[in-house]
Amino acid sequence: MTLMKVSSFAAGQWIAPGANARPIASAITGLPLAEAGGADLDMQAMIDYARDKGGPALREMGFHDRAKMLKALAMELGQHKQELYDLSFDTGATQSDHMIDIDGGVGTVFVFASKGRREMPDGKVYIDGEIEQLSRNGTFLGMHIATPLQGVAVHINAFNFPVWGMLEKLAPTLLAGVPAIVKPATATSYVTEAAVRIMLDSGILPEGALQLISGGTGDLLDRLGPQDIVSFTGSAQTASMLRSNPNILKNSVRFVAEQDSLNASILGPDVTPSTAEFDLFIKEVHREMTTKAGQKCTAIRRIIAPEDQVQNVIEALSARLDKTVIGDPRADGVRMGALVSAGQKVDVLEKAAAIGSESKLVYGNPDDNDFAGDVDAGAFVKPMLFHCETPDTATIVHECEAFGPVSTIMGYRDIAHAIELANKGEGSLVASVITGSGDVARDVAMGAGAFHGRLYFNNATSMKESTGHGSPLPHMVHGGPGRAGGGEEMGGVRGVLHYMQRTAIQGSPDILTSICGRWVPGSTEITGPAHPFTRKYGELSIGETLHTKSRKVTLADIEKFAHFTGDTFYAHMDSEAAKRNPFFPERVAHGYLLLSFAAGLFVEPNEGPVLANTGLDNLRFMKPVEAGDSMKVRLTVKAKTRRTDEYGEVRWHVTLTNQDDDLVAEYELLTMNAY
Repeated sequence: MTLMKVSSFAAGQWIAPGANARPIASAITGLPLAEAGGADLDMQAMIDYARDKGGPALREMGFHDRAKMLKALAMELGQHKQELYDLSFDTGATQSDHMIDIDGGVGTVFVFASKGRREMPDGKVYIDGEIEQLSRNGTFLGMHIATPLQGVAVHINAFNFPVWGMLEKLAPTLLAGVPAIVKPATATSYVTEAAVRIMLDSGILPEGALQLISGGTGDLLDRLGPQDIVSFTGSAQTASMLRSNPNILKNSVRFVAEQDSLNASILGPDVTPSTAEFDLFIKEVHREMTTKAGQKCTAIRRIIAPEDQVQNVIEALSARLDKTVIGDPRADGVRMGALVSAGQKVDVLEKAAAIGSESKLVYGNPDDNDFAGDVDAGAFVKPMLFHCETPDTATIVHECEAFGPVSTIMGYRDIAHAIELANKGEGSLVASVITGSGDVARDVAMGAGAFHGRLYFNNATSMKESTGHGSPLPHMVHGGPGRAGGGEEMGGVRGVLHYMQRTAIQGSPDILTSICGRWVPGSTEITGPAHPFTRKYGELSIGETLHTKSRKVTLADIEKFAHFTGDTFYAHMDSEAAKRNPFFPERVAHGYLLLSFAAGLFVEPNEGPVLANTGLDNLRFMKPVEAGDSMKVRLTVKAKTRRTDEYGEVRWHVTLTNQDDDLVAEYELLTMNAY
């Protein structure tokens, strides 16, 4: 069999493995499959290539252009999924595992593409938060912005998810406008290399945006600077070694760590074997023990159940594990495959033995080698379930993780005790609670939230649509405190901001408008050549403003609106009652009457480039309008966002003032305008 040569992509060139390449064996057969590493890579050249080529090209694009790029990448990868599936079997993964790794990775890229288009500006500067008024008259303001780091992101990934593990970091990095050097774990690097080739061969990415190290990182970390960032997934031991690199410390290089942890799942005190929640709990634990052969950073390592339910859980979980076919992941009917390598098998068995020193093995046999298929030389291990009868005094079960199909059950007295046991892990990526009780959920959130990056609650109401204890979603943060590494990934736009610098800016409204590309109140107003509703999207300028004539609000208007709409609230119809209200001096106009009158003042009624009113944001009523008051409107183009090749979204800043120029109401109007 010809060995696969897992190459690196460095400074624009594919570089084959060197003479000292490391062999990679199939997890199924134990036979040599590929080789990687050993090449003499010029790490400084890779850094320079990213900084000088990839960074400027990405930063020249805006968020929406980079989001479109991500969507194109996801579509391209999606067309090559079968190729990646076929390679992934030799990592020990089943077809179901492929769906998590490959389909999950592609789906993550799609989500970040959508987040970029929907939640980030159509420009190059991200606005973080609201404007801060730093002066009495509003001539000196402050705000926070985020801009891309001008270095390179180094991604060091674990072996268990060679595609998702890369893409969940790469998508927010590229969306932020930062180039990446990806370093996959060697054991499964051949799958990552195939995915990188697909992306590079597509021509979608600008030059220098993505590089690959298949093998060791050499002196890469010694060369990083303060604009660079390292994002790591793996063991706590490796993370500690990397983050203590003297150069990393000297230059305060950002280091984001997502480490394996002792994740827990709690069976609520309200759950009994006769409930749907009990069956759900067993399914969740079983899935986390067997998916990817338990090689998941989010897998359930500690099962925490009421003391009187421990035996019921052991019996139900054992029965379900008995039905799980384990063996060659390519064979029909197999539900759990192999560990990634023989070395990983040795490590898992050693860790399981350590756990067994203070817990009783109640299911499984580490010496059982009865597997489906001709896989005697493969890295297969049967699931093992331990019972820790003394969880308060035990230490190993709360500190030692067997990164495979190994879990330990322990009993708790009450929910406070369950929380205490969950927190003994000293920080995890996720803890789950199966309960129908809102009180239990609140207690856990308050008592355990500080120790866990994600809390997953599930019950009969949500179980049909829930995504599972062990499924980190791109919308939600992934990471955790303490043993979990103290880092954070994904979480939608939050994940993008890890690769950007937040900067406080201060200045006049015009300065802030120029920097952020959005009109700031107090900035210069532009008078257009015609009514703004008659001008196409591309013709409108930020700050273009229309001042309307005034309109008097009469008592007849108020009463007619009240009867027409059915809103006869006393403040509009009963003078004496209105006067007793501390907010109203007299009968007042409806807020929505004012909005309707405002539209009547600024709308151009004839057919034109304004296609639709799609929303209204941040509405505030500042001062009541009585009968006899007058109102007028200022309509200003605040921001513009491209949506398609045919139309874009215009965000208008709208203010209503009375006859004394007092601010009556303020809001933002959204319209879709033709190009």
